[in-house]
Amino acid sequence: MDDTRPVLRAEAARTAPDRRGAVVAALMLAMALAALDSTIVSTAVPQIVGDLGGFSVFSWLFSGYLLAVTVTLPVYGKLSDTFGRKPVLVVGAVLFLLGSLLCAVAWNMGALIAFRIVQGLGGGALQGTVQTLAADLYPLKERPKIQAKLSTVWAVSAVAGPGVGGVLATYADWRWIFLVNLPIGAVALWLIVRFLHEPDRGTRGTRARVDWAGALAVFACGGVLLTALVQGGVAWPWLSAPSLALFGTGLALVGVVVLVERRAAEPIIPGWVWRRRTIAAVNLALGALGLLMVAPAVFLPTYAQSVLGLAPVAAGFVLSVWTLSWPVSAALSQHVYRRIGFRNTAMLGIGSAALILFAFPFLPYPGQAWQPTLLMLLLGAALGLFQLPLIIGVQSTVGWEERGTATASILFCRQTGQTIGAAVFGAIANGVLAARLGGVGDLDSVTRALDAGTAPEATRRAIADAVHSVYLGASCAAALAFLVLLFLAPRRFPVLKEQ
Repeated sequence: MDDTRPVLRAEAARTAPDRRGAVVAALMLAMALAALDSTIVSTAVPQIVGDLGGFSVFSWLFSGYLLAVTVTLPVYGKLSDTFGRKPVLVVGAVLFLLGSLLCAVAWNMGALIAFRIVQGLGGGALQGTVQTLAADLYPLKERPKIQAKLSTVWAVSAVAGPGVGGVLATYADWRWIFLVNLPIGAVALWLIVRFLHEPDRGTRGTRARVDWAGALAVFACGGVLLTALVQGGVAWPWLSAPSLALFGTGLALVGVVVLVERRAAEPIIPGWVWRRRTIAAVNLALGALGLLMVAPAVFLPTYAQSVLGLAPVAAGFVLSVWTLSWPVSAALSQHVYRRIGFRNTAMLGIGSAALILFAFPFLPYPGQAWQPTLLMLLLGAALGLFQLPLIIGVQSTVGWEERGTATASILFCRQTGQTIGAAVFGAIANGVLAARLGGVGDLDSVTRALDAGTAPEATRRAIADAVHSVYLGASCAAALAFLVLLFLAPRRFPVLKEQ
């Protein structure tokens, strides 16, 4: 079946153009909130720690939010298929705004971390439901436009986040980082309540069956395993008792999830998510995408400052250029997949990404700033060609009643891949540094020494080697995604007809 045929359009999408425009505006505001909150806190950490203390646990400001977002994605996806998108999005927005308000009045670091988790519980609903509604509102031929808008909002927010956070922390107070969410979120919430109307699909009797036991099991299992990955090698050694205990508990909970979900009438993670070749292949491929994204996002700024000698602002620009080419490439990808199909377009993008990542270790030492900048510009274009066709392709193979679950599954796999990537590539970088420097220091301690001007040239070379090794690992992840699509994904996605 040709995978550029029109997709089954949801009844909820049959809205007037002006009403649909208001809903799209709400989705863009919600996406901006989720994207800003991932980066805006980072530059205000010194002010937050100086005010509240708790330096030893401040990393949980990020880890707690990430964990809450990731483990709730499949739960919200199923709930949106059961009760509709609007109630899930409204609840998510309310939770996010409540968490923001509580963060602004936090009295110590423990309270702030707890309230960040509340924010994350809302953020999971925002991320998954916004992507699902984008598919509900537009037929296949128009989806690249709305997805490009959302990608642009994400890119701009991600780039602007650190700057906005720094300005607010410096000239106002760090609490305004969270208070600024309130007016933006209030407008988005009003637009959703006022203009998003979903018709009764006549299935109230069956839609009320919710697998709450499965939701709790998924939340517990994901939370334990992701905590083990996030904190392993950071808060405790990988082979220490806490790490082994968490992984053991997580694996036991995996068995509990499987047992509960097999018995559930309407499981949170239904078996068809992995039985259908298209969705299973895309899940694995986007998991690899999440993994490889860690290499530039986490390690390139360190490379730019330590090896190239750039200032923090210039180092941030080297990284940010991929957020410029990514949405442009995504918007143009429709002209490619209409000709060669979703799978082949994605393979073209991820194959190019593998070559670009593989080229990074061959840059001259110390090199010029334009060299990694050019590679990042090309990488963003390649990944835009890879990710968006897969998301649109999967959403086009399912009906309204399955779209939330399918969308949440691919976003969950991407988020999980990022968590695994942070752990794996962190271990690789520290291992290379230990080998080059005789077992002394890790990436954090070495970069602090460089900032203080006390590290020799050999240390800079060791950092370059460590980052090169990480990029080689990222290239392998891209190659793995290519092979998954080649051997597991169908040549033509089974796109549904429009009714």
